[in-house]
Amino acid sequence: MATSNEPLQLNLGSLRSAMSLTLHTHHASRIWHGRAAAEGRPGIVGLNGYIAVMNKMKRGSEQDDPYSDWWMLRIEDKLDQTKTTLRTLREQVDQALAGVPAALTLGENLNVQPVKLPLFVNAQLGFAAVYLLADYDDIARKLILAHHTALIDRSTLERWLNEGAHALRSLFSLAQQYRYSGCTRDDFAAKNAAARAALEKFGELPQDVLEGTRRSKFAPPIVRRGLQQRGESPAAAATSVDGDAAAAADPSEGAATAGEDESA
Repeated sequence: MATSNEPLQLNLGSLRSAMSLTLHTHHASRIWHGRAAAEGRPGIVGLNGYIAVMNKMKRGSEQDDPYSDWWMLRIEDKLDQTKTTLRTLREQVDQALAGVPAALTLGENLNVQPVKLPLFVNAQLGFAAVYLLADYDDIARKLILAHHTALIDRSTLERWLNEGAHALRSLFSLAQQYRYSGCTRDDFAAKNAAARAALEKFGELPQDVLEGTRRSKFAPPIVRRGLQQRGESPAAAATSVDGDAAAAADPSEGAATAGEDESA
């Protein structure tokens, strides 16, 4: 049988896995969806809008945009702060539930008809926020149970629920301020017009971020595209080497995108 010296070419696509998030409380569901702007009332970005921004931010980082890297570091810090706030709330509600007499058994208060949301997330910082929302949903369930069983009063219930919701919305609000700069570290090295325009619009960067020596622990490998046009947005960029070809989700959509797109 004749053999060929040509290397075997496998036309493999990207890895994908089906993911979904189940929420049991209206409090967590409202944070997922956010709120559309109305007359005299500003809009509130939800988790789905946050995830869309994280997908764009990751693509900006891939394109060697130092401002995208700086934003990833800022979001990472904010995620840690939000996690700390939710951990404190969990400790408080667990302490309240510890007041149940030994003779009384309290079961899980699960919704008889929870909402199941499909996930399509292409950025690790997006997943980090999904975990925080799932944590908040669990905390909210326990808070509602603690109030129902007279372990905390109404004002305490509302205060703790609002503290958790505010922490998450503060994270999403920070992410909403991100803008792709359209320039690269090579532009800064050349001190060209693109770099000067970015400096004027977005301000100075920490030197270690500008040099690329400090990046987020979830920063993707930098993909250099010599033929890419100046100012091309991350959402319009060509498919990256790790298979991340999905366009950023519209913040108005009720689903976020989730897939395994890292190279093997």
